Amino acid sequence: MQILFISSWFPNKLEPTNGNFVQRHAEAVSLLHDVEILHAIGDSEQNESYIFEENHINGIKTIIVYYKKSKNPALNFVRRLRAYKLGFSQLRKPDLVHANILDKSMLFAVYLKKKYQIPFVVTEHWSLFLEINRNRLSFATLSVARFIAKRASFIFPVSENLMNNLKELKIGEKFKVVGNVVDTNRFTPAKHHSDIFRFLHISNLIALKNPDIIIKTAIQLRKEFKNFQLSIGGDGNIERLNKIIKENKAEDFITTFGELTHDEVAQQMKNSDCFVLFSEYENLPCVLLESISSGIQVISTRVGGVPEIVKNNCGIIIGKTEEELYAAMKSVLNKTYKPDSQTELHQYIVDNFSMLKIAEKFDEIYRKVV
Repeated sequence: MQILFISSWFPNKLEPTNGNFVQRHAEAVSLLHDVEILHAIGDSEQNESYIFEENHINGIKTIIVYYKKSKNPALNFVRRLRAYKLGFSQLRKPDLVHANILDKSMLFAVYLKKKYQIPFVVTEHWSLFLEINRNRLSFATLSVARFIAKRASFIFPVSENLMNNLKELKIGEKFKVVGNVVDTNRFTPAKHHSDIFRFLHISNLIALKNPDIIIKTAIQLRKEFKNFQLSIGGDGNIERLNKIIKENKAEDFITTFGELTHDEVAQQMKNSDCFVLFSEYENLPCVLLESISSGIQVISTRVGGVPEIVKNNCGIIIGKTEEELYAAMKSVLNKTYKPDSQTELHQYIVDNFSMLKIAEKFDEIYRKVV
């Protein structure tokens, strides 16, 4: 089939990593179907009304249309839909549209269904729909999400937890949980020989990821253990973290790094022993799946869909207290916690979250819809 992926979020020159999980889903589906990708985003710096950027990314034709962004939200919405229409005119007519994130941009999927009778499905990733964020969910956003979901043939939440939240909010009618995807050929186990145990954290380093607490806990842990390091970084504010590390004279065992490519992330994981995620909330974090696929154990807070993936002795799930984080990091250093072997961890991801496995899950529903 000819499948068109559209998304409210997608990597672009303004936001290089935003919605990269959507790109990975599209690449997985391309194993079984012909896939094209279309995205539109506003740029307040450009003078032209519309700029087209066409690339073939990992074999998939991808068109991103940048529109001139104004200070008027209503005008921006009109320009964004216009950008989608212009981009669509340069693509093949699809048998099915695979939309992503139930925000107002995906009204374009509704438009395509009404004008061309093209059915659409929606994958949902948005943590705004989680119970912890209900106070931030506006009536307008909720209404738009319900409107789009009602017209979709299927909703694909990335976790059972998110599906249950969508049901509570009366968003959607037909559901199938399809998780995030891992390139299991890239994220593979590797033997690294070192007497130093290495903790790793990679994120956008925003407040809800609690990078400060991970650093603070490592500093406390140093009083008991000398044989570990913490590497922490990502596409966020590294300088602020460096200041904390310097103030605590922890440069000899805590190092930072900036934004990484996908291959660099894989290499960081190959060189590590345990991935630490101490988030306030999550849906289905790709970094945990990638870590497990790399054969390393994980420590994560019990949030969102995390308990659905951290099982089979993949790692330790904890509450949101610093004491529990400290105890978990201590237990892996003491080797009182015994994870599955690297081979078993990797195979678990292959069996459940590999590109082909995720493609097959989507394909099952595509065929029912089309």
